[in-house]
Amino acid sequence: MGKRVALVLAGCGVFDGSEIHEASATLVHLSRGGAEVKIFAPNIEQRDVVNHLKGSPAEEKRNVLVESARLARGNIQDLAELKASEFDAVIFPGGFGVAKNLCSWAVDGKNCTVNEHVNSTLQAFHSAKKPIGLCCISPVLAAKVFPGCEVTVGQDKNVDGRFPDAETASAIAELGCKHICKNVNESHVDKANKIVTTCAFMCKAPLHEIFDGIGTMVQEVLKLA
Repeated sequence: MGKRVALVLAGCGVFDGSEIHEASATLVHLSRGGAEVKIFAPNIEQRDVVNHLKGSPAEEKRNVLVESARLARGNIQDLAELKASEFDAVIFPGGFGVAKNLCSWAVDGKNCTVNEHVNSTLQAFHSAKKPIGLCCISPVLAAKVFPGCEVTVGQDKNVDGRFPDAETASAIAELGCKHICKNVNESHVDKANKIVTTCAFMCKAPLHEIFDGIGTMVQEVLKLA
């Protein structure tokens, strides 16, 4: 029987929601791994809405659950309804929506607050010793909720100009967590906490390398499950 995995989204679109390629890659790798997936998102208003063509703010309001339903092809539930007892693992793709809607990292950095349902979901899976997968910026959720854990967001220096957000690693360290430097096609497994992370679009890399890195994260999550 396939593993039961919950996928948590943060909207639809890299600048104000979930990164679409990351969400899709995660779903493809989970499908290949024989997993049974259910998708969730918090039923809250987005922090902001970005015109992805112009890269500028749009004067409108959108709902995270409604927007995430685009990625889920309509088959999605309110995150408040997620019960960790019904799943073997949980995975969070990245995108600025994680840092804007699931927590306030985009504005407050290491002093951010985490959405109550995101926090309770992470705590529930961690307490049950069930694996948590995170990619791109979403490892900051674990860094904030689980001091002392190990995560990767790629490199801690802007190596060859490929890691423009390398300072995120320093902020993670300031939270009392250990940042592990990894390449884009790799993931890191914190065995003690069952947290698996990969940098994805935190690295400027060809799409297939990002896809492969997410694949290693999904494979490790399914192994731990």
